[in-house]
Amino acid sequence: MKKTRIFIDGREGTTGLRISSRLSQREDIELITLSEEMRKDTAARKQALNSCDIAFLCLPDAAAVEAVSLIDNPDVKVIDASTAHRTNPDWAYGFPELSAAHLEKIKNSKRVAVPGCHASGFIALVYPLVAGGILPASSLLTCHSVTGYSGGGKKMIAQYEGTAREDFLNSPRQYGLTQEHKHLKEMKAVTGIEKAPVFCPIVADFYSGMAVTVPVFAENLCEGKSIDDIIEVYKNTYNSDFVKYTESTGSDAMLCAEKMSGSDGMEIFVKGNSERILLIARYDNLGKGASGAAVECMNILMGADPKTGLNLSF
Repeated sequence: MKKTRIFIDGREGTTGLRISSRLSQREDIELITLSEEMRKDTAARKQALNSCDIAFLCLPDAAAVEAVSLIDNPDVKVIDASTAHRTNPDWAYGFPELSAAHLEKIKNSKRVAVPGCHASGFIALVYPLVAGGILPASSLLTCHSVTGYSGGGKKMIAQYEGTAREDFLNSPRQYGLTQEHKHLKEMKAVTGIEKAPVFCPIVADFYSGMAVTVPVFAENLCEGKSIDDIIEVYKNTYNSDFVKYTESTGSDAMLCAEKMSGSDGMEIFVKGNSERILLIARYDNLGKGASGAAVECMNILMGADPKTGLNLSF
């Protein structure tokens, strides 16, 4: 069996390590690696980037742009986990469950941008409603998101898990207070809404998992539309192994943000009532919100079963 050659540029970061761990056990993958002293060497990176079949970029935005510029082999496919290319129309947006068109663009592309963790939930909730004529593109939305601390990368993980842990880490912390979070541009562009939402991300004292909520007044839906229309759209759109519309949040009528930790799937809920509606997406910020989505896109580019190597337990 011919193996697909994979290079992870930025393998030492949280997402890169997770992708590497997922791929290391696969018999259809050959991982190209650089030694510690060579991993930041431009010439060595360029050689690796041009000798692989698929390159993952787990880098800061500027470094991701530089990495793409180093590729002159037209056969190399790129999956970028940074923010750099998510709103670039020449790149496929790596959320195939949004529509058949999104899936086809990924299949036929050599450049795929993996969605941001918070953005994945917001876009999953809003995109099909705008596209389906349920929610006006002119809607003024808010988004509330609770995530585990692993979303902050190695530095934040060490902060929460270190021996000299500060007491203030015991309580949830809201951030993005300037309303300039890097996911906002993506959230607006992909959904097609006219104004970015007021965004309230919160990091809490658990390792991974997240819940993203978008509240909507029924009176602000398109004329004649109701909560039942929202549910119908979600049922028709999200019925795959990866993203599923789900009725029940559990036996205690509460929604635990950590429940999908370790899974690469996403649950979609519609709660509230006929007047005030809560749209909720629950998933793992390291799974469908990062490395799981990246590996799913890789499987699609390879022509493999998209579920290969992923945990889709709900």
